[in-house]
Amino acid sequence: MDGSVYVGHASKDAALDRGWLLGHFKADGDPRHSDAVEIKWGVHPRGDRRAQWVRGEERTALQVLISGRFRVDFPGRSVVLERQGDYVVWGRGVDHSWVAEEESVVLTVRWPSVPGYAVSQGECD
Repeated sequence: MDGSVYVGHASKDAALDRGWLLGHFKADGDPRHSDAVEIKWGVHPRGDRRAQWVRGEERTALQVLISGRFRVDFPGRSVVLERQGDYVVWGRGVDHSWVAEEESVVLTVRWPSVPGYAVSQGECD
């Protein structure tokens, strides 16, 4: 591999870092290291849910449904992604949580990539 090019497979690589493919948490020098953005390939079995609400969010996020049915909950509102390509965007300060209503694959992009949001092992972001 050339140091500035990385070729991988989302499902395989996602299994190595709780779904995250790109962000501040990758090693310096790895082309997938970024302080600007994070990208996740989230594969969620039916009924999978975020262990706790994200509160005091400091990032902007985009979630795109690849397959399945995925609900994102916000205070006073829920958004259901049910057709391939459905997406939702939310900004800084928006608390949120989620649940996979069916087995789902969701692509998440967050920016900027900042430390401090990981939940304990076995839980999902």
